[in-house]
Amino acid sequence: RLNLENERRIWKLKQSADNPAVLELYIYDHIIGDGYDWWSGEVIESETSAEYFKQELAKYPNVEQINLYVNSYGGHVYEAMAIRNQLKRHSARVVGIVDGFACSAASFVLTACDVVKMYSNTMQMIPDIRVGVYGNSEELRKAADDNDAIMQGNRQAYLEKAGGKITEEKLTELMKAETWLTAQQCLEYGLCDEVIGE
Repeated sequence: RLNLENERRIWKLKQSADNPAVLELYIYDHIIGDGYDWWSGEVIESETSAEYFKQELAKYPNVEQINLYVNSYGGHVYEAMAIRNQLKRHSARVVGIVDGFACSAASFVLTACDVVKMYSNTMQMIPDIRVGVYGNSEELRKAADDNDAIMQGNRQAYLEKAGGKITEEKLTELMKAETWLTAQQCLEYGLCDEVIGE
């Protein structure tokens, strides 16, 4: 039986008691879409999906700032793409704060933020996405081409966030190596805007 219980509490949204114009959002687990229980035929709604995030975010249309706290190993890129673009569309100022790791899809979501802050001991891991493939030679070649196209789009989001502090060639090199970046390296490459010290 498929069990998504561990992944169901990624989106914890709450308005600040001190300032209702601020929404606090915590990404503290894997980003995944809905699951399916093959035994019962039941669709298991994921509370880490882009659709669930959209529903929750719609409850707070008038907030002026979203504080996005991240500690996640990442997850599904297609969910992260939609989450990232929902945040880009929102009228609020989005401030990302890395509380631990922002890996793979979680680092991609951070590219939506107007400002990214990282504690000095935190890290981002920028990914080269992986895909499971089954098929004949033509289908395998097509899957590789499709993967390259997806990565082309992903790189654009990181480059936009970096604001010219990193070249596409260097970014591609780092992503292919699935590089772990310190807060200071993220600052140098434009993937964060402030390192929070003691």
